[in-house]
Amino acid sequence: MSFEQCQRITLLMAGFNKAWFIAGGWAIDLFIGKETREHKDLEFAVFRKDQLDLKHYLKEWEFKKVIKGEFHTWGNEFLELPVHEIHASNKLNREEIEILLNETKDHNWKFRRDPRISSPLNSVWSYSATGIPYLKPEIVLLYKAKNTREKDHQDFMAIKDYLGNEQKQWLRYSLELHKPEHKWLQFLF
Repeated sequence: MSFEQCQRITLLMAGFNKAWFIAGGWAIDLFIGKETREHKDLEFAVFRKDQLDLKHYLKEWEFKKVIKGEFHTWGNEFLELPVHEIHASNKLNREEIEILLNETKDHNWKFRRDPRISSPLNSVWSYSATGIPYLKPEIVLLYKAKNTREKDHQDFMAIKDYLGNEQKQWLRYSLELHKPEHKWLQFLF
């Protein structure tokens, strides 16, 4: 159970005074408590409203915004949708990180692909046994439901039996709204 990459990000972000959390496949594994597959990358998320705080916090880093799959220098502008992905690199140690911007409105997290789907802000992340913050698995899976790849299906199959009834109900409701034909729905009863 080595979450070395996740622990490195936790150390990097230790002084950041806003919410952040590991996303993607690593979040699934942090919820389960063990590594279930090999991961090629690691991404973490912050709320869109905190993006400039993050940029200031990582001031030695070089940032790029992703627009339609292409990297562009990110100046000091506040990034609005559809931009939701940022890459940062540290020239000193050649470390690279991917950051995903998550939407909020009032006291709710909002799913950027379907504004009908939301969750109370304080319920979208949790902590691993070692204190690493991660995006809740039902939200990770909702993101993975678009263009589901083999690794996304692996993640779903690895975690489906660990999800509580509330998590399954929320994911089922969200998928029925957003992707009503999705193959995962058959497992969420």
